[in-house]
Amino acid sequence: MGSELTVNRDRLWDTLMEMGRIGALPNGGCSRSALSEDDKRGRDLFIDWCRKAGCHVSFDAAGNIYARRPGRNPERPAVATGSHLDTQPHGGKFDGIYGVLAGLEVVRALNDARIETDSPIDVICWTNEEGVRFGPPLAGSQAFAGMLNVATLHESPTTDGTTVGEDLRRTGFLGSELPGSRALDCFVEAHIEQGPILEAQAKTIGVVTHIIGIRWSIVTLTGVDSHAGTTPMDRRRDALVGAAEMITTLNQMARDQDTFARLTVGKIEVSPNSGATIPGKTTFVCDLRHPDAAVLDSLEERMHAGMLRIAEQRGLRIEIARSINIAPLKFAQELVDTVRNTANELGYTNIDMLSGAGHDAMNVARVVPTAMIFVPCKDGLSHNEAESAAPEDLAAGAHTLMHTLLARAGRA
Repeated sequence: MGSELTVNRDRLWDTLMEMGRIGALPNGGCSRSALSEDDKRGRDLFIDWCRKAGCHVSFDAAGNIYARRPGRNPERPAVATGSHLDTQPHGGKFDGIYGVLAGLEVVRALNDARIETDSPIDVICWTNEEGVRFGPPLAGSQAFAGMLNVATLHESPTTDGTTVGEDLRRTGFLGSELPGSRALDCFVEAHIEQGPILEAQAKTIGVVTHIIGIRWSIVTLTGVDSHAGTTPMDRRRDALVGAAEMITTLNQMARDQDTFARLTVGKIEVSPNSGATIPGKTTFVCDLRHPDAAVLDSLEERMHAGMLRIAEQRGLRIEIARSINIAPLKFAQELVDTVRNTANELGYTNIDMLSGAGHDAMNVARVVPTAMIFVPCKDGLSHNEAESAAPEDLAAGAHTLMHTLLARAGRA
């Protein structure tokens, strides 16, 4: 394999830290929501680095960035890697960003070693993985996979009162290439785990075999606004109390299901949101996840039935609208085996694992053979300013990524 060919740990770390200064937050994290001014600054810096590394940079109509290191045979489909540069509002320095800059480090390391590959290598930055300023999340990779119409994406409103199409034109990232039209041999995404398993088991590399299914339901409860002091307790139609009962019930259902079930209510809106008025309307988002499609269906059905029952008991009108439905998937076995074999040959301890988080790779996998490489993050913490990872683990992931890509791209 030529394991003496490695990446530059310190250069990778320095690159991550320099990117982390854009949109920096007081407690060490970053805030770069997609197509914001800070996201543009981060993207521009990435593009500058890629061009200095000899890559040709282009965009598609969803604003996805493709940095191509040429191969000896330009007709061969590119071997691809990457992730995203946008963050959560209180995000860290590594979620998504690591996968993009690990890909850049692979290019730099191959340049250092003067290695030419048969196939081109693409480092991709997908647009709006996090879904902070506009929806849907994972927008760029959904467009690439044919799951999201470009015109629909362009018409999507942002939290700043613009549209995505306007922002793409303003920032200069609106390309003419149709998302999904470029041929890729494969896609391998490196990422921090965002969970505690690798750290707890003292493993360096997570070989991701499956990715979890995700269902989002938007639940709207309508009762009656009424006076907090004059309405007897037994005559109230309190939408917030109904939501609270539903949330605790759903939480218990997920806990009783199995160790793979995940249920989260992280967003709730209350109207009229006044301390002296009984809430007449409450809306919350139910995020349900499981790696087994049949269990996901069953659990969702039971949860909806439970909410309907509570609404009837409390005299509330209920509406349940599914907004996200991403099926569980299994990554390409041949590519997963390549990641595992590569980690073993390079001497990195590793385990097979599933991803409980959604990633761009889950969309790309619908149309291109795909795999993921996880590395540990401290205390499994992510979507938090305190998100942290060790330089040696990040380098090990990039080292594994490089040799996985070389196994597909071939040395000229």
